Amino acid sequence: MSTRGTIVVGVDGSDGSRTALEFALEDAARRGAAVRVLCALPEADYWATAYAMTPSLLQELAADVEKVGRDMVDTVIRERGGAIAGVPVEIPAVGGSPAHVLVSAARDADLLVVGRRGRGGLRSAVLGSVGLQCVLHASVLVTVVRPVPQSRAAGDKREPAEARA
Repeated sequence: MSTRGTIVVGVDGSDGSRTALEFALEDAARRGAAVRVLCALPEADYWATAYAMTPSLLQELAADVEKVGRDMVDTVIRERGGAIAGVPVEIPAVGGSPAHVLVSAARDADLLVVGRRGRGGLRSAVLGSVGLQCVLHASVLVTVVRPVPQSRAAGDKREPAEARA
């Protein structure tokens, strides 16, 4: 990506990751940066061993995960429009634990953006385990984006990203 910088954001299909994606795209539009939307896949060896999956099935799984990421990006761009439509976006599905994948991918980035909570089971946690690991181990700035309160989310869709950070 040949822009002035890169923002890495983790997406898992949750509302929290969508909010993080919105923030990353809006910030990238302001900076003139690109966005790398990462979708983490469990280790291929795990799937192959546990479920006797062939390499072609693993490739299909990666393609499906990338499609979820692409669909989320397309939806956000369609709904928000404006300057974010011109942001260069890359959406790789990468094998490994989400925290490790994000921290590794962010080494050459300017910013790492994560949602406050993802799909984990402890919904009452202040910060999810992936977000915590990113904050503790990333070598770049990390922005943890909290979700938009439901009363605001249903109303004003033009809320600036800074108000959510």
